[in-house]
Amino acid sequence: MRLGWLFPGQGAQHVGMAKDVTQGSRAAREVFERADAALGEPLSKLILEGPESDLTLTANAQPAIVTASIAILAALRERHPALPLPTFGAGHSLGEYSALVAAGALELEDAVRIVRARGRAMQEAVPPDVGAMAAVMGVEAARLEELCREASGDDVVSCANFNAPGQIVIAGHARAVGRVAELASAEKGKVIPLKVSAPFHCALMRPAAKVVEAELAAVRVAAPAFPIVANFDATPNSDPARVKELLVRQVDGAVRWEQAMRLMRDQGVTHALEIGPGKVLAGLMKRIAKDVKVHSVCDAAAIDGAAAFFTPSAT
Repeated sequence: MRLGWLFPGQGAQHVGMAKDVTQGSRAAREVFERADAALGEPLSKLILEGPESDLTLTANAQPAIVTASIAILAALRERHPALPLPTFGAGHSLGEYSALVAAGALELEDAVRIVRARGRAMQEAVPPDVGAMAAVMGVEAARLEELCREASGDDVVSCANFNAPGQIVIAGHARAVGRVAELASAEKGKVIPLKVSAPFHCALMRPAAKVVEAELAAVRVAAPAFPIVANFDATPNSDPARVKELLVRQVDGAVRWEQAMRLMRDQGVTHALEIGPGKVLAGLMKRIAKDVKVHSVCDAAAIDGAAAFFTPSAT
């Protein structure tokens, strides 16, 4: 059996995530303590108690999701010492940091500090109401890219997330996103505006990419214990010298999740653990490669049931 580890991105956060996991796992509690110390504030209290309005702020949500995901992984490893390393790891956008921590390429402390700065920079890159994002369904990727070019003019609009077949997110200036929405609707596509604080993964995020680059400059990157399939180019990376570049380029580049999951499937991955809050990635996998079985490990019960999934008998 070839196993993948998948880590969720922003939007998966909720008050109380990993609470039952930390109650039953010393290893998970230590992850929370390390994150608090690294940031110099009680992030764990915000994760476990809220308020939701503060947790959903981009600068808080990003380190919170990384912390909760790595805490769940720590509890999973504590509960199942025979847990095998995956053939590949991957994380959706922000989740790439969790994947790199899981692979030993980044230290948790460095990761939470960087994504705190990343979140602030992404929020500040575009003034409120200037940017927008929308999910487009029913329009092929190549055609949607054409519509973005047609609608851009002097504005920015592009495909930001290739999440699954028929589900692509566009981002850019609000007026340009609106023009693409009109063109896509005319071609019988379905367009859903997204409630987001900024237009992520497009050229408007270049100021944030520069901030991330500066934050990464002083960070040590080790060789990952397993390849991480990068968001930016949907290819596996084991070279520590490329990690920083890939993390910088994903800030203003598209998330190629569908391509990344197809690559893992084509490379023989048959099972995957979604490690972190929520079950979004399992849902996307059903649309991308339904023959890949995904077990979402988001609470203590899922940790208990994981052994039956990753052992050879699961095949």
